[in-house]
Amino acid sequence: MISFFNSWFPFIYLYVVGGIFFFSGMYIIKKSGAIDLTINRHRFWYKVMFWGYFYFVFLHAFLIIAALYF
Repeated sequence: MISFFNSWFPFIYLYVVGGIFFFSGMYIIKKSGAIDLTINRHRFWYKVMFWGYFYFVFLHAFLIIAALYF
């Protein structure tokens, strides 16, 4: 059986540390005025970025679960 540190720890590290950088960047983008959320196109891509992050988190978790337990 593969240990926690070989399977889940890299996953947690990747998405926690990467998430800090991602969400910090999204915060800076919003606060600096680089995005105007009143414009439909900007709002669409802002949502795409967030949903894309969570999509890859869930996809990666699913593939780890599939590899370990199926």
